[in-house]
Amino acid sequence: MKVEDFDFHLPEELIAQTPLEKRSESRLMAIDRKSGDLQHKTFKDVTDFLKEGDCLVLNDTRVLPARLFGIKEETGAKIEVLLLKQEEGDSWETLIKPAKRVKVGTRISFGEGKLSAVCTEEKEQGGRILEFHYEGIFYEVLDELGEMPLPPYISEKLDDQDRYQTVFARERGSAAAPTAGLHFTEELLDSIRAKGVHVAFITLHVGLGTFRPVSVDSIDEHDMHSEFYQVTEGTARLLNDVKESGGRIITVGTTSTRTLETIASKHGKFVEESGWTDIFIYPGYEFKAIDGLITNFHLPKSTLIMLVSAFTSREIILNAYNTAVEEKYRFFSFGDSMLIL
Repeated sequence: MKVEDFDFHLPEELIAQTPLEKRSESRLMAIDRKSGDLQHKTFKDVTDFLKEGDCLVLNDTRVLPARLFGIKEETGAKIEVLLLKQEEGDSWETLIKPAKRVKVGTRISFGEGKLSAVCTEEKEQGGRILEFHYEGIFYEVLDELGEMPLPPYISEKLDDQDRYQTVFARERGSAAAPTAGLHFTEELLDSIRAKGVHVAFITLHVGLGTFRPVSVDSIDEHDMHSEFYQVTEGTARLLNDVKESGGRIITVGTTSTRTLETIASKHGKFVEESGWTDIFIYPGYEFKAIDGLITNFHLPKSTLIMLVSAFTSREIILNAYNTAVEEKYRFFSFGDSMLIL
């Protein structure tokens, strides 16, 4: 299959720049996985589609305020740093702008010296390994000095940093939010549990590769980025019990989906496990873990639209996306949502 097969026309004004005032008031397009029939709802109506004995699976990763603005100590030049992944101790893989100004040995100061870093290794495409120096607790310093790393298609400044976190975000380490989870409130989750639906949590730390365009023509030539995931024994046991009792497993987001499919593909069931996954799901893939999916509307020609197309079909998804454009749904991270059952 060609990457071009997953293109669609998206007017720029439909790219949501800011979150809605109330999380669960976003729109919800419900799609029948087999027939492609569509219903237009509000997100809080999602409870109507869930049954007693089902299990909703959420990603509890927490986005780091990973964008730092500093100055090069030698020259005072402005440097932007994006934390990608903790390597060892206080060393982090980062993206630097402008990268040409940062060589091995370059020192960068942030927040008038509250945090400093030295470059220890150069990588390709603007990547650098930085070793950080500070007093106290690194994450507390980061909370004070860092900003949320919003996706490149969002140009508006985010007034409330918590709106780019889910209400259940716990495990620090993500470079981006698992945005399908942004629609949930504590009240909505309580009403879902009250219906007899289980709520389970996994962790997958979203990497920036999720925003990188697919640069090949043929899908099977694309190399997926790798992301860290973790599933606890309690979650694995619950998911196995739900499957055995005939309940449905409904993942919230492509991150939860990729985590469960990674484990089920390896073991044929759910197990306690942590590791790195580069699973690439596109049409032709046979799902082994999930029975339903809640997700946002994704970028044209992205690996994410390929994943949702695999769960139903390319034709059904492109029809749904074209309908969403006609109905002026809001797209991408702060946009509306889709339920496929």
